[in-house]
Amino acid sequence: MRVMLEEIEKYALDNRVPIMMKDGIDYLCNFIKDNNVKKILEIGSAIGYSAIKMALVDDEIKITTIEKDRERYDVAVLNIEKFNLEDRIEIIFGDALDTEINGEYDLIFIDASKGNNINFFNKYSKNLKKNGIIITDNLLFHGLVRDESLIKTKNQRGIVRKIKQFIEFLDNNDCFETEYLDIGDGIAISRRK
Repeated sequence: MRVMLEEIEKYALDNRVPIMMKDGIDYLCNFIKDNNVKKILEIGSAIGYSAIKMALVDDEIKITTIEKDRERYDVAVLNIEKFNLEDRIEIIFGDALDTEINGEYDLIFIDASKGNNINFFNKYSKNLKKNGIIITDNLLFHGLVRDESLIKTKNQRGIVRKIKQFIEFLDNNDCFETEYLDIGDGIAISRRK
C-alpha cells in the first residue's frame, strides 16, 4: 500500500499536481482519527491522494469528493480503484460551485481553487453536522501570504489577495471560530460557535 501511495506522490510531483504536503496530510489523518470523523466531504479531489489517505484511517469512513478537472478526475478514479475504495469514496466530476450535495458531514475539507474558498465555505457549511468541522488547506500559499516580496507573478498576487480575503472572512465570521496552524501549507480549522 505504501508503494502505491508513493507512486501517487511521484505522479503528482512529475505532473505538477498539487497534493497536500506530508506533514499537512499526516495532521489531517490524525485529526480524523482523534475526532472519530466518519463522513467527509472534500472540495477538490485532484488525483485522489488526500481522499485515499483519509479513507485509509478507518474502514468506516465514507468520503464524497468533487473534482472539476477531467484529467485529474480520471486519474483519481483509477487511483481509488487501485486501493479498492470505490465503495467508500464517491467521486463526483463537476464544479463544486455548481454541484448540489445532500446529507450532513462530520468534516468538510476545502482544498480547491483558492479564489473560491469563501464561496465553498458558504455553500457547503449547510452540509456540516452540528458539531462538524471545516478544514481549509493552503492558507500560507508557499509562504507568499506572509511574505509578499516572494510573489513573482500577477496570478500569484491575485491568489494571495483572495486568501487574505478568506482569512478576513473567517476572522469576522459570526457563526464559526477558526484556529490557524502552521502545518503543511497552512491549515484553518473552523468550528461552529
